[in-house]
Amino acid sequence: MEVILANPRGFCAGVERAIAIVERALEKFGAPIYVRHEIVHNKFVCDDLRDKGAVFVEDLAAVPAGGTVIFSAHGVSRAVRQEAEARGLRVYDATCPLVTKVHLEVGRMRAAGREVVMIGHRKHPEVEGTTGQVTDGIHVVENVDDVGRLEIGNPSEVAYVTQTTLSVDDAQTVVAALRGKFAEIVGPKRDDICYATQNRQDAVKQLTERCDLVIVVGSSNSSNSNRLCEVAHSRGVEAHLIDSAAQIVPEWLVGKSSIGLTAGASAPESLVAETVARLRELGAVSVVQGFGQAENVNFPLPKELG
Repeated sequence: MEVILANPRGFCAGVERAIAIVERALEKFGAPIYVRHEIVHNKFVCDDLRDKGAVFVEDLAAVPAGGTVIFSAHGVSRAVRQEAEARGLRVYDATCPLVTKVHLEVGRMRAAGREVVMIGHRKHPEVEGTTGQVTDGIHVVENVDDVGRLEIGNPSEVAYVTQTTLSVDDAQTVVAALRGKFAEIVGPKRDDICYATQNRQDAVKQLTERCDLVIVVGSSNSSNSNRLCEVAHSRGVEAHLIDSAAQIVPEWLVGKSSIGLTAGASAPESLVAETVARLRELGAVSVVQGFGQAENVNFPLPKELG
């Protein structure tokens, strides 16, 4: 049995930056450091930061007066920012710069008088943060059926943005439906789906041409990790999402000759190494690297923490 490692896989620049912000704040100010929402959607990463003194909260009311709070990589609404300022909290923003790009697009589109359609998952914190950049005139659609039900006041003045971690193929389907319904709809100048999401999905597509099983290392609440499984399924290949090597079910491997292994953008490489070790225990005799898009993106830390 062969294991083929997807390339690229694992941490993206936005995740590396977000984790580094929490670690640097802990070094500079000491524990506790409060983080609004999980800094990234990975259980291993968040548990490790908890052990170092990070406290994850969903409501700023849980942050004591004078406390330090970090906004997660998914971004927050303007209301959350205003609340933090009103309470005098020390704030460091770990929002991924590519999410911030979408926030700015929404602001510009509304300033131009357009209603905005966001393609994304309604309950995801990135979508909640993005829609919270404006007070009105923004709609969320998850699929083509939602587009069919969508009502816009002035169909000639409408624009769209997307969540950064969607399935590229699914997003294109929804965009096509929007263009079919609103002939004058405009989109962002550059695709909102982030480079890391697209590269990892492309790498999984390559895996499906060579493998009869794909294992994705990532947490169940990670949007981009779930999309990697969906990409494999859409191409007729069995796929499973695991938080750790301990979750591998040996029966998955029965009759399989080639296993593809990848990791979501918030999953550390150490978990991939543990998964490889477990697959060797279960019969893998070789491990090879796949070929994909090289990544050299780097996002700087806030100057106060640099």
